[in-house]
Amino acid sequence: MYVKEIWRYPVKSMAGEPLAQANLSPLGIEGDRVVLVVNPPGHVVTARSHPRLLGHKGTTGSDGVPLVDGRQWTGASVLADVRAIAGPRAALIHNVTEDRFDVLPLLVATDGAIAAFGRDGRRLRPNIVIGGVEGLAERGWPGRKLRIGRVIIDIDSLRGRCVMTTYDPDTLQQDSSVLKDIAKRFGGKLALNCAVEEGGTIERNQEVELL
Repeated sequence: MYVKEIWRYPVKSMAGEPLAQANLSPLGIEGDRVVLVVNPPGHVVTARSHPRLLGHKGTTGSDGVPLVDGRQWTGASVLADVRAIAGPRAALIHNVTEDRFDVLPLLVATDGAIAAFGRDGRRLRPNIVIGGVEGLAERGWPGRKLRIGRVIIDIDSLRGRCVMTTYDPDTLQQDSSVLKDIAKRFGGKLALNCAVEEGGTIERNQEVELL
């Protein structure tokens, strides 16, 4: 098995960026979901209720600062775009606490499960895609660990999927049958909720060991 893909989502609920390597800590991939869209009094806005957020792309500048469509996330034009989607009082905030994650800090998918899913793996919004995995083998992994170099990842549970999977990552067209299919064929769960036991750097194509 090997690291097939690495993804970071600097702005929660926006499109993410593929990486050649990433630093992992107990809070997941460095720079992941560090900017949130909120509405007063601090309610986090996601693409579950405002799917047009997926039409904007979060990346990270060479200085480590998050960007939205190539612009500083603090810029007036970014705020205007966000308010056009989430309402006139919406704001973007920086948050590096564990509270910014819906479940656990890391989502791991496998190429076998994505192939069984039969759709673009970006719909699952994984942080890491493990290649060389047979079919739905990942479903037997909760309770085990992954080793990637010196990095140790705890596999907690299968991820319950939501309406975000129904939106095409490029066109944003909704296909409600996607979530129904996940419910029918996968019990509503696909990919793995994970935590980082021991941090470090991982790279694309690096060997992965199931412990």
